[in-house]
Amino acid sequence: FIHFYAGICSALKLTVPSHTVHGIEGQPLHLSVDYNFNATASEIQIIWLFERSQSNPEYLIGSVNQGVVPDLEYQHKFTLIPPNASLRINPLHLSDEGNYIVKVNVRGNGTIAASQKIQVAVDVPVTKPTVHTEPSSGVVEYIGNITLKCTVDRGTRVAYQWMKNGQRLHAGPNYTFS
Repeated sequence: FIHFYAGICSALKLTVPSHTVHGIEGQPLHLSVDYNFNATASEIQIIWLFERSQSNPEYLIGSVNQGVVPDLEYQHKFTLIPPNASLRINPLHLSDEGNYIVKVNVRGNGTIAASQKIQVAVDVPVTKPTVHTEPSSGVVEYIGNITLKCTVDRGTRVAYQWMKNGQRLHAGPNYTFS
């Protein structure tokens, strides 16, 4: 009997992205999920939960067969179109970064279940940079220093690189970076 039960357990295969899924703030994000099973199903239940760091998972949306049950707080943000288990988040906010847990239950002869976790990172597009010069005139005759300060208002994973005539500048006697 135990061997038979173990065979039923392995009958449900749930496939999700194995890497962190990156989405852009303000844009829709699609979390792709595939599942298949080799059993006869009378009911298929799909449940999506969201887990921020150091907090308990919270229910987002679920379905039984074709009926969708959203959390009313999030009903306009998350879309699930059964029998497809994929989740659409629209629009994506910084606060949506975390782990998304999908659970599929299939009821037939017995109940088989599988769950997977998808990690989501939210990227904020980098705004146009602003460059300030000191002295503000930007003119330094023969002797003296000029400071160029580059800033951006928003953006995740910002990297700065200074170029002169299309060539990357490196620190040396003429240039210092901070």
